[in-house]
Amino acid sequence: MSLTARALLLDMDGTLVNSDAVVERYWRIWAAEQGLDPEQVLEVVHGRQAHATMAVLLPDRPMERNLADNRWMLERETTDLDGVVPVPGAPAFMAALAALPHALVTSADEALARARMGAAGLPMPEVRVTAERVGASKPDPEGFLKGAAELGFAPADCVVFEDSEAGIAAGRAAGMRVVGIGPRAGAHATDAHVRDLEQVRIEALPDGTMRLRFSD
Repeated sequence: MSLTARALLLDMDGTLVNSDAVVERYWRIWAAEQGLDPEQVLEVVHGRQAHATMAVLLPDRPMERNLADNRWMLERETTDLDGVVPVPGAPAFMAALAALPHALVTSADEALARARMGAAGLPMPEVRVTAERVGASKPDPEGFLKGAAELGFAPADCVVFEDSEAGIAAGRAAGMRVVGIGPRAGAHATDAHVRDLEQVRIEALPDGTMRLRFSD
């Protein structure tokens, strides 16, 4: 199958970069400190900013504590890059996008995004919407809407690449089509779903749009 788009909006973790090893390390520590089942915690952590996940898991906990733990987690994840690798196909995918409209829309902050993209050997998109630039975390559509606006395209002209339930919901809420990447995305309704980025081909068309082809 194929889709056409004028711009692509790309999540980072789980979509371009496999950082699961690091994410799981620090969420397991946090879960144990809170007396929570780590496996249940890991089912909901992907896609959101950490403080937003904490608010879901512990709804009565003061937000100041969540924000403090969010800072603690960011500090450690930014320096711990052990196991951070590109998603299969990500280098070629980003190379194909180099001259085409695209933006990074991630729940990571700028420092963490730079660290992980660098560790994975991937170029940092010129347009990016990181945690500091939004007032609400995914599944709120704010980040994707800001990315589309900065690129100068209507939401309907954009295609989102996402791996998580929260990210897919954010793309949908933004009025965009969504391509699901990897096993987490397979459980949710998307316009296309692929194992990884090796199954995606990008073709620039004469009218300024791009065709996305998906292989089995």
